[in-house]
Amino acid sequence: MKDTSIAGIGEFSGKTVTLEGWLYNRRGSKKLQFLQIRDGSGTIQAVVALADVGEELFELASGLNQEASLRVTGEVKPDDRAPSGFEMLVSGIELVADSVDYPISPKDHGVDFLLENRHLWLRSSKQHALMRIRGTLISALREFFDKEGYLLVDAPIFTPSSVEGTTTLFEVEYFGDKAYLTQSGQLYMEAAAAAHGKVYCFGPTFRAEKSKTRRHLTEFWMLEPEIAFANLDDVMEIQEQMLEFVTAKVLAKHRDELERVLERDCTPLEKVKAPFPRVHYDEAIAMLKEKGQDLEWGGDFGGEDETILTKAFDRPIFVHRFPAAIKAFYMAPDPEDLKYSLSVDCLAPEGYGEIIGGGQRADNLEYLQERIAEHNLPSGPYEWYLDLRRYGSFPHAGFGIGIERTLAWLTGRQHIRECIPFPRLMHRIQP
Repeated sequence: MKDTSIAGIGEFSGKTVTLEGWLYNRRGSKKLQFLQIRDGSGTIQAVVALADVGEELFELASGLNQEASLRVTGEVKPDDRAPSGFEMLVSGIELVADSVDYPISPKDHGVDFLLENRHLWLRSSKQHALMRIRGTLISALREFFDKEGYLLVDAPIFTPSSVEGTTTLFEVEYFGDKAYLTQSGQLYMEAAAAAHGKVYCFGPTFRAEKSKTRRHLTEFWMLEPEIAFANLDDVMEIQEQMLEFVTAKVLAKHRDELERVLERDCTPLEKVKAPFPRVHYDEAIAMLKEKGQDLEWGGDFGGEDETILTKAFDRPIFVHRFPAAIKAFYMAPDPEDLKYSLSVDCLAPEGYGEIIGGGQRADNLEYLQERIAEHNLPSGPYEWYLDLRRYGSFPHAGFGIGIERTLAWLTGRQHIRECIPFPRLMHRIQP
């Protein structure tokens, strides 16, 4: 059994400990071997000296293969050059299990090869850093909403109806009936908000979009808050506070990994401070036309459009009041001009585009019934949802933040397939 983790090695300076982990890399000479040992919490250099350990143990160390699992015993010594601030002077090695012909070597590999070996690629330094930062991002989001008095309410994965449009549903057989994998937990959070006031759900969502862009996955994770008696301005303010909070948490805990491992310039992240610029849809269209984009009023933004819009600012921006015709049936109309909806997208800077979508929900029963009909949706599966307007309807608003898109922005990744442990793409469901 190990005495400590690499992350906690500093508490044992000058003492002899045993670490359990894997060989990340090895280099050496006839008299010294330098083993890079990782245990999930960090990496440490273990120095094996022939003069100290004898020929048999030195020969074992010299023949170790990449990713062999080990128990390594040695004295912990300070080392200012090491990322952990310490190294080990080895006195004993136990080979737990060898690793012969490990397929992912230090040389460059193609994306397809790495995706096919995703179960092993997770062990590499950049992927390891990404998953650790992902964990902190999720933890920080939940901490933010928990401290603000929101209740976590789990939404179902199987649903009887669409949330974001019938063309992107994954249909499954459900005991002789049709069901769908959830596109969003929002409708259920609206019901929960009527019971608890401020709620959120966190879980996987599924979109059957036939898209191969760097911003799309068929399975991704979202955190979705819903707030009773809130409006469009309220959710923009909450998003500002939330992003400022989680960005600060990620920087505080992972600056070294961001800069040293992922080579991320953290300067833009330091500018994530409220308030964020608010851009009306009409203003956004005018800005895009000035930049030569061929986008008419009433059209939705593509990735290039979002990139152009964010380049004018040094922090995330809100684009609000999209035309009602291009937004989901549940979005509230703008009372000042019914052709607009009380909707908002939060666009991340540096070309990362939309990371949050949301707005104020329609709370008028008749209007919502009309919108369901306009979208050619069957009324039956939405009767429970309409009950929320029949029995004590109330103004409310919310949004969904995509974990993978947000992580890609925070870490400077160009494709969100690296921002989820096992990506699901149009033509990939393995491993």
